[in-house]
Formats: sequence, C-alpha cells, structure tokens
Amino acid sequence: METDSRVAPAGAGAQQTQFGLINLLKAVAAQLIVLHHLAFYGPMADHARPLMPDLFDWLAGDARIAVQIFLVIGGFLAAKSLAPQGLARLGNPLSAMWRRYVKLAPPFIVATLLATLASLIASAWMTHDSISAAPSVSQLAAHVLLLHSVLGYESLSAGAWYVAIDFQLYAGAALLLWLCGRLSGGLARPWLVPVAMTLVVVSSLFYFNRDADWDVWAPYFFGSYGLGMLAWWAGDPARKPRAVVLLFLMMAVPALLALMLDFRSRIAVALSVACVLMLLGRVRVCSTKGWALANWLGKNSYSIFLVHFPVCLIVNAGFTRFVPVDAEWDLIGTVVAWAASLAGGAMYYRWVEHPLGLIGVSGNGLFWIGLSANRRGRPF
Repeated sequence: METDSRVAPAGAGAQQTQFGLINLLKAVAAQLIVLHHLAFYGPMADHARPLMPDLFDWLAGDARIAVQIFLVIGGFLAAKSLAPQGLARLGNPLSAMWRRYVKLAPPFIVATLLATLASLIASAWMTHDSISAAPSVSQLAAHVLLLHSVLGYESLSAGAWYVAIDFQLYAGAALLLWLCGRLSGGLARPWLVPVAMTLVVVSSLFYFNRDADWDVWAPYFFGSYGLGMLAWWAGDPARKPRAVVLLFLMMAVPALLALMLDFRSRIAVALSVACVLMLLGRVRVCSTKGWALANWLGKNSYSIFLVHFPVCLIVNAGFTRFVPVDAEWDLIGTVVAWAASLAGGAMYYRWVEHPLGLIGVSGNGLFWIGLSANRRGRPF
C-alpha cells in the first residue's frame, strides 16, 4: 500500500500527479472500508440505520468493492518495484518476498494484538458477534505467518484477510517474474513478462474469480492485481504508441470479455481504476499542487486499514454501555468512530508503522547480507 517514487513512468509533474491520484484513491478506498465495517459489524449502525437506510445498506454491501482499488494499486506498485520496464530481471524472489513480509507483517501483528485487547475490553461492555473469542496460540501463530485464512482460523480483525492476500499476490508476482527470467535464458524478451501476466489474469478472471472457494488464495484476486501491473507497463511514456496499444488491449480485452461472460462489479471497478492509472501515466501534466490532504490520507491508509477495527469496536462498546439506545445518538457514535479511526490511523502510522518500517529496512539488509555470507561458507 505504500507509494515509492524511486522509479517513475513520467516526468516530475506527471509523477507527482500520478502518485497524488494513487494516494487519493487509497484514501477514498480506506474511508469506504472503514464505513463498510462500521455499517456491517457495529450495533450503532443497526440502531442508526432507520435514519438513512439506503446509505447504510449501501455501505454494508457494495462499499466493500473499494478493496478492488487497493488490489489494482498493489499490482501497479508491484510492477514498478519488481519489473518497472516489464523485463524479467528478478534474481532472488525470496529476497523480494521477505522485503514485502517485513513491510506488511510487523504492523499487522501489532494491530492484531490491539484487536485482541479491544475484543477483551468490548466483551465487558456488550455482547455482539463482532467480538472475537480469546485466540489460541496456534491462531495467533497463523496470523503472524499470514496463513490464518488458508488454515481456516477466524480472523481476529476485519480486513485481516487482505493483508494475507496482498502478500500472496506479491509473492506470486515475484515468482512469476523469476520463472520468466529462467525461461528467457538471459535474453531481454520484452514481451515475455506482459504475455505471462496476461495469461495469469485470464485464468483468474475466467475461472478462479468465479469460484468463491478460491477466495482465500491469490488466484482469485490476480485478475485485479494483474490489471494493475499491466497498467504500469502500459502507462510508461517511454514506450512507443504501438506497444502501448498492445498492452492496453492485453489489459482491457480479457477483462471486458470476462464481464460479458459473467458481469462482476468488482472487476468493472478494477478495470476502471487500471485504465485511469494507465492514462495518467501517459499524460504530461504540470500541476504538483493540491495533493496535501490526499497524500496525508494515502500515507496513513494502511495504518487506518489496520487499526480501525479495534477503534470502532471500542467506540461501539462504549456507546452500547454508556449511552442510551437512540438512533440520533448512535448516528453520532458512528461518526465519532469514523473520526477516531482517522486519528488512530495517523497515530499508528507515526508510532508503529513508520518506526517498524525503519527497523524492517535495516533488519532486511542485515538478514540478506548474513544469508549471502552463509552461502559462501562464512558464519552469520
């Protein structure tokens, strides 16, 4: 979910606008996910729903499609990080996978512990299905390894499934790039990676994404993620127009055919976001202003995503225990929980996610230096 500006597909102004748009999309998606979980899980929303039934029903249902924005952006940034020119030059997929793990997992683990504590506190104030039972050691271990959904353990926090899927998708992309590199035999073969990615997208859109039994595995989501990767390569202004057209067709045609076969609004949203990101990469712009709020919200989006559930759970429990049951009061409580999630996310980024990220970068370097030394027969 992070934005990295070390490699850009456009000039400075285009880069600023493109990644400003990415942060804006992440900010909007994060807010919709928070509101979706508020409308879906909390007793406050049940009491406030009669005041705005259509809005609450939409938030509890269709707003969850906002996760497609994260999936497409995740693929877009993965292509930027792993293969910015669309060439199979990834030498060590395990290193890339480890870097992704130390980026995602430590803040997630802390947030999972906070969610466990929040459930303990909330259980003293209310009885509700959103409160998790005390976790077992094996359940916590599965969360640490990002295998909770695969192993059939109940998630301890709303949205925990996405973190595991994000890691699976990134790992799958890294392995695909490594395999393409092996197949290319050291030659450039500029179309090998985009064609391989298109085949993966086709398999996801036409088979895996149509079977809900696959929704704990990366292939179910690789259609949206792969569209994001193709959007990065198609949005590179250094490419010749003919190559751009071909890449756009490789992105759009499978998605449109899949929608004709079996319309899924989530895939339509993913294709729309991918097209916007691709087009903005091709457009030269000069404006670099007006992105401050979007950049702030985008920077904090992962922290908001991680910490909003325990925050909302505590606010729901507090209003249930200490405030009379009343639609107007519970509507105010819903707004308070939303605002508290934003504030909590900002604090979590400052005091947890960012410091852990700095430690992870340092530890990641030491880990791989030691591993290389060990392979040469020297001690760690």
